[in-house]
Amino acid sequence: MTKLRLLALAILLVAAFSCSGLASDSQTFVGSIGDSMCGLKHMMSGDDKKCTEECVKGGGKYILADAEHNKVYQLDDQEKPKAFSGQKVKVTGVLKGETIEVASIEAAK
Repeated sequence: MTKLRLLALAILLVAAFSCSGLASDSQTFVGSIGDSMCGLKHMMSGDDKKCTEECVKGGGKYILADAEHNKVYQLDDQEKPKAFSGQKVKVTGVLKGETIEVASIEAAK
């Protein structure tokens, strides 16, 4: 019975260390929620929110536009960005290629 308990404990420890490694890949990105049609610069007149929403209605996807680093990131989650359309945000997630696997989005200062 003791060997079985040690084996179970070892399996739990390996699982715990494996899961903790996933969290360390998470990063925070700062930029504005825009759309894939406009990228870094909105092309429609009016405010950024209206432009983003119209472009997404027209088939665009929500993106994170990081003007400071001249970078556009695709977002795997297309629901969370809706509430922040046109706003400066912090996106926390894992970067895979050019796409952020979004864990959370919050307003940035």
